[in-house]
Amino acid sequence: MRDLAKKFEHLGESLAPRSRSGLQVVTDKTPRRPRVTRKTVKTAADSGDRRALLIALRARIAADIDNPNTPPRDLAALSRRLLEIVKDIEALDAEARLDDIGEAAGTADERWSAT
Repeated sequence: MRDLAKKFEHLGESLAPRSRSGLQVVTDKTPRRPRVTRKTVKTAADSGDRRALLIALRARIAADIDNPNTPPRDLAALSRRLLEIVKDIEALDAEARLDDIGEAAGTADERWSAT
């Protein structure tokens, strides 16, 4: 178990068993977890940031997929849309990195003739 814990210690999480109450001892040296604030879809849309909107949509659709009250007939469409959103986010990130893939993703298609 210690070898396994050492292997994954870079992730910042302890693999040690936790108490049943979920409580732990906190000292002044215990690092604080950063608070994650998620934008709502409306807030992200109002911001004009396309990536933030895609992230908010991804979170919303993922929550709907995980919701046991979501009708089964909707799961296929939600799953398909989730995958499309993930591809869009990856394309934006690749374009921002300006590597070969990002450069190709940001380049408009040219007219090509077979003759």
